[in-house]
Amino acid sequence: SELIQQRTAKANQIRGLVGEYGVIAPVGIKKLRIAVPDWLEDAENGLSDYFRTLLIELWRDLQYLDERIEQMDKQILKLANDDPVARRLLEIRGVGPLCATALSNALGDGSAFNKGRDFAVALGLTPRQYSTGGREKLLGISKRGDTYLRSLLVHGARSVVNFAKNKDDNLSRWINSLSARKHYNVVTIALANKTARIAWALATQDAKYEPTLASSK
Repeated sequence: SELIQQRTAKANQIRGLVGEYGVIAPVGIKKLRIAVPDWLEDAENGLSDYFRTLLIELWRDLQYLDERIEQMDKQILKLANDDPVARRLLEIRGVGPLCATALSNALGDGSAFNKGRDFAVALGLTPRQYSTGGREKLLGISKRGDTYLRSLLVHGARSVVNFAKNKDDNLSRWINSLSARKHYNVVTIALANKTARIAWALATQDAKYEPTLASSK
């Protein structure tokens, strides 16, 4: 996570500096990787010799961070494949190696939580309640507990929600049905909550993920 933040900062630094020369940097790290060598080779773009030397050094910094992140990704993937719980969690839609290993670490055998909802509560993925005059009102999620793991689940859920529109499986139908009634962010959090509960069930029951049951409440 820290390496990714450093890479983002380095990319933004490059964009800001070339902008001083009137060069418009493309959006996205992939396009920036392609653009930098082109800028260095273009003798007509107005970049000074001193700045070209600086840009080469910044480019090398960015490449180094890319390499470090790639190495870490490979290590995390190996950890996920070597961990029986994480390996099962990888079957859940929206859960990648990073999230699977983090979930496995947080859950263990799941015995620390009586049920899946308790795990979701511990991650801050359930609504806070406010009572007044004998009536209860649901507020936003509590956002307590493991901020990092919650953010991984939310990012994964957001990706699944975005791609559910053109799908017709059980989970996508559940997402689309909820999307027709609720705000996008509510749907995303609901799916992240569901993912946390499924993860707890797989960890405690030593079970395999069943996609057909993913849409059950």
